[in-house]
Order: sequence, then C-alpha cells, then structure tokens
Amino acid sequence: MGWLALADRARATRPYGIVTRDIPVWVKMSHDLRCTDPKLISTLGRTVILCDHKGMIINLECIPCFLRQSLEAARFASSDVGVHEQVLRHVLRWVAEMDLSQTPPVVAQAIHRRLRELTGVADPYRVPKNKFNRLAAEILPDLAQKVKTAPQPLLAAARMAIAANMIDMGAAAGLSEADVRAALLSAFSESLVGDEREFEKAVAAARDILYLADNAGEIVVDRLLIEELGPTRVTLAVRGQAVLNDATRIDAREIKIDELVEVIDNGSDAPGTILDDCSLSFRKRFDEADLIIAKGQGNFETLSDVAGNIFFLFKVKCPVIASHVGLATGSHVLLKSRGQK
Repeated sequence: MGWLALADRARATRPYGIVTRDIPVWVKMSHDLRCTDPKLISTLGRTVILCDHKGMIINLECIPCFLRQSLEAARFASSDVGVHEQVLRHVLRWVAEMDLSQTPPVVAQAIHRRLRELTGVADPYRVPKNKFNRLAAEILPDLAQKVKTAPQPLLAAARMAIAANMIDMGAAAGLSEADVRAALLSAFSESLVGDEREFEKAVAAARDILYLADNAGEIVVDRLLIEELGPTRVTLAVRGQAVLNDATRIDAREIKIDELVEVIDNGSDAPGTILDDCSLSFRKRFDEADLIIAKGQGNFETLSDVAGNIFFLFKVKCPVIASHVGLATGSHVLLKSRGQK
C-alpha cells in the first residue's frame, strides 16, 4: 500500500472520519490508484500525492523552483547573460510539456542534464560545493566536541547531520557561509520531530547500514553520525554524477571520508534515489542493507513509499514537503518509512 500524509485536520477528518491531533495522519491509498489516474486529496490548499512505489509527485509549486534552479545553475556555469537567457527559454519551453506525474527529482534530473549540455559545464556547482566542504571542515572540530560531550551522542550526531541538510542549493538560493555556520553551531537548540527511539533500536540491531548522502558540505558533518553508527558496518552512497550541489565521489575524496568508510555511488545523476535509474550494483546493496539512512528531501521524495527499514533525516525546506509531512517549514525531522511490502 502507498501512504499519504495528511496534515490538515479539518480536511483529513471529513473524508476519512479520522480524529487527529496536531500531528500528521497517515492514510492508506488503495492499489488501484495510479499516478496516471490519482485520487487527489487537498491539504493546506495544495494537492499532495504519494503514489505506489513512486514517491511524491510534482506539485505546481515545484515549477518556480525548477526555473530558479535553472537560472542559478546557468549563472554558476557562465557569466554570459545570453547563455542565461538561452537556458531559461529552453527550460520554460520544456517545463510547459513535462509530465507532472513524475517525482520532482525525476524532472530536476532531466533539467540539469540539459543544462549541462547547453553550457558545456559538467559540474556547475563545483565552486560552491568546494566552498561549503571547506566551511564544514573548519567547523567540524567544534561540532565533534559537542557530540562527544552530549548525553546521547548518537542522537546528538543525528541532530548535527540533520542541521547540515540546510546546505541545499536546490531548495534555497543565496545560501551564505554565515547562515550555514549559525545553523550548525545552534543545532542542539532545534527541536527534533520523529522516531528517535525507533531509530536507536534500528541502529542497535543493524549489521549492514547503507547511508545515502545528500549534499556537499553536509557530507562533512555526516562523518559525525557515521562515527557513532560504527564505520565498519556502514556504506556511504553518493550520487553517480554531478547534479545541483549533491555530493559525488569527488567530494568524498576531497573531505577524505573515504578513509573512514566504504564509499560507493548510485550510478545516477538524479537529486534523489530513483531506484530504477540506479546501477544494479547499488540496487543490490540497497536490497541487502538491513538499515538505510536517507538524508535530504530528494531522497524522501523518491523513497518515502519504498518498503524497507528506512529512516529519513532532513530539514523541511519547502512548503510542499511541509504540507506533506504536516510540519512547519524549518522543522528538523527523523522519520521512518511507511512503505509497505
């Protein structure tokens, strides 16, 4: 069965008769609902759908974000205003015809592939990725000390890893070093919403942990959580090719996390984990893992309906995700997958 998170109590109770408090309600959707013919359920004035085995599909509010990403990437790749205009016009034409039944990372993947073709730049975000890797490395000793002296180091490291998920250039333009530094150093002051006890139990029982990284910079701070998990039982997975500021093997080597833990890539250039687009070797590791830790909104968007022992760690950075999980934008969350076999 697929699952749909309904956050709006008034709308959720009328069609389903569910009494809720101020927390999300998870409502089963029948197998006969398909992305090509979905039953639409409106929450907080938006349509949010989680289709069987596909994850969240595109909300109309995602489209301005795609356009912003396109222009931002073009500016990183070239200083030529003519190139910026060419890229934006091309994406505008393409967006008008795109399949809205896809997940946002599927569309972002196609857009950024085309951007790389138009600009001839393989990794438009390389400079900011390097910058945030260096910044996070500078702050890491202070963060490590906070984790070391915390009453519950595992959860403290998880809080740090979630706070670092704000280093997401797909969700926010104009991200500054000051913003990142402040967010990381104040991670413990942020409330954490989710399944902490279940997470601790799952970690204690796990023998083979697959850790799905998200962004450059963020991956530096992931080291703290990987150290608490126990590196010998962890495999760290990065993107197969550059997309947005997502981490790749280049970032893993640059920050030397490959000296701590085994690093693999998923064979895909999507800003999420689209299993059908990943390599066979990655999918084998995914299936064999008895615990999967998935960082970031893109992994949540693509895997939230996949069966498995998956925990999603991310900061809610957009209103579409906020509406879907029933939490305010800015929330730090640790959620267990509701995907069912």
